[in-house]
This record gives sequence, structure tokens and C-alpha cells, in this order.
Amino acid sequence: MPTKNNLFIISGPSGAGEDSIIEGLKKFLPIERVVTTTTREKRSDVFGEDPYYFISKEEFKKGIAENRFFEYAREYNNQFYGVTNKEIKRVIKSGKIGIWKIEYKGVITVKKLMPEVVAIFIMTPTLEILKQRILNRGASEEFVKERMIYTKEWLKHKDIYDYEVVNYEGKLGEAVEEVKGIILKECNNY
Repeated sequence: MPTKNNLFIISGPSGAGEDSIIEGLKKFLPIERVVTTTTREKRSDVFGEDPYYFISKEEFKKGIAENRFFEYAREYNNQFYGVTNKEIKRVIKSGKIGIWKIEYKGVITVKKLMPEVVAIFIMTPTLEILKQRILNRGASEEFVKERMIYTKEWLKHKDIYDYEVVNYEGKLGEAVEEVKGIILKECNNY
């Protein structure tokens, strides 16, 4: 059996509540967030800290050519997202619980390279609730339509995850507790 490390993936479509769950976990566990590098523009409507390093597409492509990325993908919005080898080493050396928020394509890659990493899928009880959460953020109908198509594709890959947590409306605390329980179980009571 492979040796466990301190990395955990928390993953789910827009509106599922991954960032809210990660923020909630910080109250109970020593968390070190894996920071993703992206070519997308920085947004002003981000809940909590913005967990990204922002670089140009040219710089990202240079990083790919130089094998600086542990994993990367071009996503639905035609932007690149990835995590550098340097970032993975930083989080593992931190001694804290590494929380890695990535899309399903990244999960597929990570599970091939590091199968011992535990992946937790976060989802709402229904697609309609997910759609409403995205609309409540002030997103355009076009954006919502795009995200729902992507989410349906995402759901085809649920089998890559080790656990699934449903984030029910008004019950964020319960979802945080469930994820915390999974992490503690997998860390042998870290």
C-alpha cells in the first residue's frame, strides 16, 4: 500500500460550495491550501482569499515546456489552470493538511500520478439547486448554461473520487463536519 501524504483534493462544480467548505475547515484543522496557477483574470467577487497565482498564457506555456507543472489543463473558459511541482513540494513540506481544489480533469491526472491522494467530491442535492446558487451570484444566463453543460460532463466522472459529500442548502456546517471527518479518518486522527 502506498504511503499516505498530507494532500486532499476537494473538488466540485461551480456553486457546490467547495470554497465555503475549505474556509469552514480552517476553523478546525491546520490547513495549507495548494495554490493553482492560472491565466484567467483575477475576479473581485471571490469568497475568502483568491487561491491563484495569475500569469500570462505565454508564461504558462513556457512553464509547460520547461516541465514546471505537476498537472495542468485548459478549461471550459479557454484558460489554463495548473499546479507547479514547486507548489506541491511547498505544501507537503508545510506539515499541515494540504487542500487542493481542482476540476475533475486535474483529479484524473493527479490520481494517475499520486493515487494515494484522497479526492472528495462536493455536490448539491440537485442540478437545479446548483443552477440557482450560480444565478444568485449574479451570473449571466449564458454563463449558467455553460456551467451546467460542464457540470453534466463532470458528473460522468464521479467514479474518480474516493468520497462524495452533498452540500445541502442551509447545512454548510454539516458538510464541513463530514469533510473534516473524512480527512481525520484518512490521516489516522491527524
